[in-house]
Amino acid sequence: MARELTKREKSHIHRLVTSECANYDPDYGCLPLDGCCYMDTIAFANSSLCRHFSDCLLPLDPELMAVFSEKASRVCSWCGRKFPEQGKQKYCSLSCREAAKRHRTKMRVRKHRANNHRM
Repeated sequence: MARELTKREKSHIHRLVTSECANYDPDYGCLPLDGCCYMDTIAFANSSLCRHFSDCLLPLDPELMAVFSEKASRVCSWCGRKFPEQGKQKYCSLSCREAAKRHRTKMRVRKHRANNHRM
């Protein structure tokens, strides 16, 4: 079943292409195609992808990788973004994992202090 890409996903694709793609030139567009990059006009999640985009740029954005991959995806427990499922991984990145750990520690210490002050 073909799922249409959201506006946010399309803007992520456009941002990746214009900022990171080695084959993209702001004046000429896609250099190998000698014109407009067809990744800017992609509309569905099951569409064929540019080989350079899928090999080099897609791994830079785990959320987009989850959209285009056939693998199951998970939602990050901290930030809510989708990422490809990898074992028991609960968070999409190391920064989300560290932020969640700081939050859990803060809540544990707050509860401990509240219980000790009641006595």
